[in-house]
Amino acid sequence: MRKGMSAMINLAEELKGVRTVAIAGHVRPDGDAIGSCLGLYHYLKKNYPEIEAKVYLEQIPDAYRIIAGVDEVICQTGAETEADLFFCLDCADEKRLGDFAVLCKKARRTVCIDHHISNGGFADENYIVPDASSTSELVFGVLEEEKIPYESAEALYMGIVHDTGVFRHSCTSPETMEIAARLMKKGIDGSKIINRTYYDKTYHQNQILGRALLESILLMDKKIIFSAIRQKEMDFYGVTPSDLDGIVQILMSTSGTEVAIFLYETEPQTFKVSLRSREIVDVSVVAAYFGGGGHVRAAGCTMQGSIYDVVNNITLHIEEQLRQENSCD
Repeated sequence: MRKGMSAMINLAEELKGVRTVAIAGHVRPDGDAIGSCLGLYHYLKKNYPEIEAKVYLEQIPDAYRIIAGVDEVICQTGAETEADLFFCLDCADEKRLGDFAVLCKKARRTVCIDHHISNGGFADENYIVPDASSTSELVFGVLEEEKIPYESAEALYMGIVHDTGVFRHSCTSPETMEIAARLMKKGIDGSKIINRTYYDKTYHQNQILGRALLESILLMDKKIIFSAIRQKEMDFYGVTPSDLDGIVQILMSTSGTEVAIFLYETEPQTFKVSLRSREIVDVSVVAAYFGGGGHVRAAGCTMQGSIYDVVNNITLHIEEQLRQENSCD
């Protein structure tokens, strides 16, 4: 059993007598949230046609539209009914469901599958493995492999690809690679999924990336790289928050840095903060202090104040961890 692993759910048992299923992931859905939700959705459609299954996610970025079922996702609240069973995927707490938290409250029974270390287990049944590469990997584990359809394999593979940074992040385990290979054996085009959903960027996305790199700053003896995008700059380039995905990871690729900090303005004096680290700093601890969460090497939060206030507050906590590490050497 993996470190931090809660008991795996028995999907067949959970579905006994169930007529309606609702599936949802976190706000501003990324590749893993979308992949895990659609992976489970297609599996239920194929193997449990008597069950009415629906997926609820906020607006999905265009890059993911090559994945089957994206057009069937419900992106707005309004007509939610009480589901027999609600699956909360890739979401550390009920608040992160956004407007779709109402589905969790209304459901007769709730199941959470997640890999965030900050998840305390808020559902009726919880399957939480903090050191798993992705929720998509965990969803694969609860499905009967021989019954996984092509559409599920495609979605789950995408989810794993995105949360591992195309198998580069430290969360990528031998099991992760084995699962990815087994999904590829379903006949999916792994290269196409990687290129179209992860690497391909629009002209405007590349412009805003260039702006972020050009204006980046090295701090703390070049151990931290930091950049920020203001709302007026997003308006100028015609981009949305989803167009900023991946910038923090590119900042993190700067040789010699330990932590990357990327901010973007969501409203005046309010910033979404993305944090990445290489080997030493646990950014989930930093994010949690400011009301956010995530993983040891990738986390985020929302903070208020000027850019300089936000960066100064964050770097104090990073500096403390670096100092503790140096004192142990």
